[in-house]
Amino acid sequence: MSSVTSVTDANFQQEVLSSEIPVLVDFWAPWCGPCRMVAPSVDEISTQYEGQLKVFKLNTDENPGTASEYGIRSIPALLIFKGGIKVDMVVGAVPKTTIAATVEKYLA
Repeated sequence: MSSVTSVTDANFQQEVLSSEIPVLVDFWAPWCGPCRMVAPSVDEISTQYEGQLKVFKLNTDENPGTASEYGIRSIPALLIFKGGIKVDMVVGAVPKTTIAATVEKYLA
């Protein structure tokens, strides 16, 4: 079972932008094959960096507001937020090592 919590348009501000620690948000949709391929890596990242990083999934079909606000045109898109600001982004079904390397740049 996934250790990653879902976030919505309604609680994005509170959960992501107001977070004290960096946040990784996986923008995905149920019909997206590459999203399913990257999901296990996102789960592992969540476990690996527990306490240092919050990890959320955002279903772009159900939450189009946040997706359009951040210009999400292709999914999966993994956005990293620090201090309420988008600081980085990884697009596509990338290996876990790529996600980890990107995340580690923003961990205090």
